[in-house]
Amino acid sequence: MGIVLSVLGVFCLVYFVLCGLYAGFCASFLGIWPAAGFIFLVCGISCHMHKKGIAFLHLPHGLKLVLGGMVLAGVLLFLGMEGVIASQMFARGEKNLDYILILGAQVRGDHVSRALEDRLKTARDYLEENPDTKAVLSGGQGPGENLTEAQAMYDWLIAHGIDGTRLIREDKSTSTWENMNCSKALISENASDITIGIVTNNFHVYRGVMLAKRSGFDKACGIAAESHSLLQLHFLVREGIALAKDLVKYRI
Repeated sequence: MGIVLSVLGVFCLVYFVLCGLYAGFCASFLGIWPAAGFIFLVCGISCHMHKKGIAFLHLPHGLKLVLGGMVLAGVLLFLGMEGVIASQMFARGEKNLDYILILGAQVRGDHVSRALEDRLKTARDYLEENPDTKAVLSGGQGPGENLTEAQAMYDWLIAHGIDGTRLIREDKSTSTWENMNCSKALISENASDITIGIVTNNFHVYRGVMLAKRSGFDKACGIAAESHSLLQLHFLVREGIALAKDLVKYRI
């Protein structure tokens, strides 16, 4: 067990460096990897020392069982959430939806990020295959962005052959929950009767659809875009944390 924990610790630290070099060390939640690496290494060293008869901390047997049970329950709960996230990673939506809702992502200056471009490529393909469907482009303006995410998405889709009359810009939202509610306010029809596809990166589809339904889009379905292979594990772990938060906050 000590060897396994130590290997996990080293993996977390190496993965942190690789992700940092690719996406920047200030990337969202990237700090969980060195923290996890440190914890795994400490636990691995503790197991190794325990085998040699040296213990850093003496705990009653009953307390050890309780702590072990809590850790096991936490791991199983987290794996369960990752399972439901993975269940929607290949969603393709339904044909001829009334709308698709493209969730915003970071814009670097005037240019869409890799994550947002993946969403836009998927949206473009869907709009080309379903000419009667309209698209809501949802995302406000954040730090380091010279224009709103909605405008950046509009410019990209126009440049790639999509008719601007099919595009609705929602440029106020700053979170996935706001994406849903601000977009709903722009659509004059009854949200519960609208068929709508939530376009986002694969790891984000499950939570996006659940939040859409919670906000009143009863007939929402997912349309999954790709995400970068190197960062996929990080995104899945980060999404598990976000899902746990939203389960409590929005009762999805």
